[in-house]
Amino acid sequence: MLPDQSYHIYNHANGSENIFREEENYRFFLHQYEKYLSAVVDTYAFCLMPNHFHLLVGVKEEAELARTFPKFETLEKLVSKQFSNFFSSYTQSFNKVYTRKGSLFIKNFKRKPILTECQWQDTFLYIHLNPIKHGFVKDLRNWKWSSFHGYESAKNPSKLERSYYLNYFDSWQHANYLMNIKKEAIMKEEME
Repeated sequence: MLPDQSYHIYNHANGSENIFREEENYRFFLHQYEKYLSAVVDTYAFCLMPNHFHLLVGVKEEAELARTFPKFETLEKLVSKQFSNFFSSYTQSFNKVYTRKGSLFIKNFKRKPILTECQWQDTFLYIHLNPIKHGFVKDLRNWKWSSFHGYESAKNPSKLERSYYLNYFDSWQHANYLMNIKKEAIMKEEME
């Protein structure tokens, strides 16, 4: 993963298991995410679903990474290592709590570089609409484990990099308008 580059990151539970069984799992995942990754990426969007998750992140600039981690071999390896440590930490804790063994996630997490403005917009919208796409809710306000709430209540403190999306949307109202259009398309597909 390259410095100063945005990525869509996602992964799924290994097999038919869930990676989140109860509310505390979601909270712990976000806590570990902050612990291991806040120094290497800015978070623009996230959605945690029972058996998978999606993230839209931007790897921090090279100078900032070098200042924070001066002894690391290469910055690309640093970011991948931090993600690996994060997944390992969550898995070890999950396995201990639920007396299970083995990998919790599919082996390699997926990371797609975001190369165009349109791709960034589509990924941002897609991530927020995931609970509707998978039939968990019909209204995004009813899905607790998403960055949607961080944008809806912009006055509340958040660990999201909330101003960055304005590079791609005129306002939150604009993003929300496009989300509603895509939501209608999803709902229409379900009816067919």
